[in-house]
Amino acid sequence: MSAPRALRLNPDDNVMVAVDEIRAGEAPAGCPTAIERVAKGHKIATAPIASGAPIRKFGQIIGFASRPIAAGAWVHEHNCGVREFARDYHFCEEARPTAPLPVERRATFQGFRRADGKAGTRNYLGVLTSVNCSATVARLIARDVERSGLLADYPNVDGVIALTHETGCGMAAKGEGFDVLARVQWGYAAHPNMGGVLMVGLGCETFQIGRMKEERGLKESELFRSLTIQASGGTRKAVEAGLERVRAMLPIVNRARRETLPASGLTLGLQCGGSDGYSGVTANPALGAAVDILVSHGGAAILSETPEIYGAEHLLTRRAATPEIGRRLVELIRWWEDYAARNGAEMNNNPSPGNKAGGLTTILEKSLGAAAKGGSTSLNGVYRYAEPATAKGLVFMDTPGFDPVSATGQVAGGANVIAFTTGRGSAYGCKPTPSIKLASNSDVFAHMIEDIDVNCGDVLDGVSIEEKGREIFAQILAVASGEKTKSEGLGYGDAEFAPWRIGAVM
Repeated sequence: MSAPRALRLNPDDNVMVAVDEIRAGEAPAGCPTAIERVAKGHKIATAPIASGAPIRKFGQIIGFASRPIAAGAWVHEHNCGVREFARDYHFCEEARPTAPLPVERRATFQGFRRADGKAGTRNYLGVLTSVNCSATVARLIARDVERSGLLADYPNVDGVIALTHETGCGMAAKGEGFDVLARVQWGYAAHPNMGGVLMVGLGCETFQIGRMKEERGLKESELFRSLTIQASGGTRKAVEAGLERVRAMLPIVNRARRETLPASGLTLGLQCGGSDGYSGVTANPALGAAVDILVSHGGAAILSETPEIYGAEHLLTRRAATPEIGRRLVELIRWWEDYAARNGAEMNNNPSPGNKAGGLTTILEKSLGAAAKGGSTSLNGVYRYAEPATAKGLVFMDTPGFDPVSATGQVAGGANVIAFTTGRGSAYGCKPTPSIKLASNSDVFAHMIEDIDVNCGDVLDGVSIEEKGREIFAQILAVASGEKTKSEGLGYGDAEFAPWRIGAVM
């Protein structure tokens, strides 16, 4: 029987990652004999580590030994913890501006050209809500359209979707919480994957549709309509009025046709969830390679989940295109440290139990792997949650790590495709933006093959990161051109709309 495999990711590391299960008494190549079992994706010490000494993976500190660790021992939360340590925030030292390819060599996809010049990858009619009180009416409108069979007459419309949320009232009418919701609502109303929008309100809520229209310069048109339940005369009349508006919009939305557009029109939201010990070795760096390709073709990618780059932010500040961009990222980290403290939490509350079962021990380890999704190019912008991400290349958006909330911010910021890596098997999809799922290991890909689009586990068997990056980039173009993702086929996306709730609920 051949020896189990283990990976040393950096010459400075004092742990290796188990590719296969390592039993006590077995010695992977380049590794001391295991003194206890080490599960797939978990870490084995390659040398004795004194209590309090740093534990290194990816060439970076992922934690500190909470007790002496012998060579060949399993390294995990029973003997590894997190404490404060200084990170050296250099700015711009490793910025790598990417010269776009000549126009004639840039990739293309089949998308929808919108009047404002943006590129759509889907063509939905969205029913948005200003407040939770109008959620039922919005759902009834979308349900009645679906049940009627009306969409069969409009083959260029991907669907009528109700995107509801739990807030919109019981909140301050100004300040951070209100501004976040306003950016989300505006971002979805103006999203290039929306061919038309109906916004439904109650009428007396804090988040007033009329105020949003006035502040954003939004006017009623053949592709943007609104109504309130109170002005309509109640629930049934509001549903009838909504259906009338939708029926009027559908023929206009259906006029859109896919045409050849440059890949520079793509903005890719980068997500990871249900991560494991392989995520930072296979799926995340492979997605990073695809990001580098997209950037070379003039596109953009949004890295997010601020709590999940905690401990790796000093690597991103080095890639900042300007010192101001680097400082903005550090400011976000400080905000999150204060936010966690105010709410009785700590940044190392993440990883989740599933992450830990998959081999991730600390937030520092998870963050170093998660940051690999951003590839190697310069960091060209830092945005607040749901702000329009206007810069090309790699940018960062401040979001929580919770996937639906994070992705909602990215979509509001303009992401028209999402790539989502997972090592445990996340169940997630998104509307109006398609989400491509990438498995970090072949076991979860085979086990959840109906949910996951791309297997990155074959990187452990010799497929190069560069080759896998090209495969992912090709999949991004195919999905942008209309190929359905697994999550779309399963019907995911309506329930995953989740704006970030910041501030007091009154």
